[in-house]
Amino acid sequence: MYRRAAGLAWTVPALVLLAVFVYLPLVQNFGYSTLSWDIYSGSQQFVGLDNYRDLFADPVFWTSFTNNLWYALLSIVFQVFGGLLLAALIESIRSTRWQRALRTIYFIPSAISLTVAGLLFYFIYEPNLGLLNHALEAVAPGTFDHAWLGQESTAMTAVIAMSQWQGFGYSTLLFAVAIQRIPAELHEAAALDGAGPVRRFFRVTLPLVREMTGLMVLVTVSGAFQVFNEVMVMTSGGPDNSTHVLGTWLYRNGFVRNDFGHAAAIGTVIFVITLTVAMAQLWFTRRRRVEW
Repeated sequence: MYRRAAGLAWTVPALVLLAVFVYLPLVQNFGYSTLSWDIYSGSQQFVGLDNYRDLFADPVFWTSFTNNLWYALLSIVFQVFGGLLLAALIESIRSTRWQRALRTIYFIPSAISLTVAGLLFYFIYEPNLGLLNHALEAVAPGTFDHAWLGQESTAMTAVIAMSQWQGFGYSTLLFAVAIQRIPAELHEAAALDGAGPVRRFFRVTLPLVREMTGLMVLVTVSGAFQVFNEVMVMTSGGPDNSTHVLGTWLYRNGFVRNDFGHAAAIGTVIFVITLTVAMAQLWFTRRRRVEW
């Protein structure tokens, strides 16, 4: 009994920190979302759920939500499934030296900050002097002269492409670690049974990295709905609000338009979305847990 009480006592500081810095701000944010609040004058007026009604009637909010959703879907395709496939290819190489070299090469972009990566790609996409247009012009002269970040049809996809390049190596490294944990005997037994590399990937590797796959989907989707830096650095939500995501639209409403209640409502929506995704993914992963 004493040991249990002593163990619980060690958890009290962590619980206090969680309550003060996580749960209390969540409750406060919901309270702020029911106010019309001028953060410069300090005047506050209770408006109930009017901020949410205005939010769901705001076309830029739905554009931002769609961009976040598109961001999440592409991130799952490239960072989760693409990272898993690349990790499997790297781990299939027999040379340990080449494995280490390739892991390092693909991980280097992840060591670059999002702000620096955003500025780098901002200049790559520059229509007159940018590397991308020059490379395409060399392949097909007179065909490509495109303002990638200046046109609504390509701006958001260009931003997402930068983020995939920046985060691809990190997910690959995590999947490589998960694949290394699979007992070599399982691959050897499958090979003795006549299974080729592709069949071993689908029958052995893929099922046994299911938990890491679930974790990466959870992290990727949650991160996709909290995107901020790359959009602010590369487009600031333009052109014509076409590349706003929920994070940048929150910032614009709170600190540019001085509508803090509206911004708090966006923050609550982001929290509900990420919490729902996390609970669903954890439930699915727990039901399909693999042990060996």
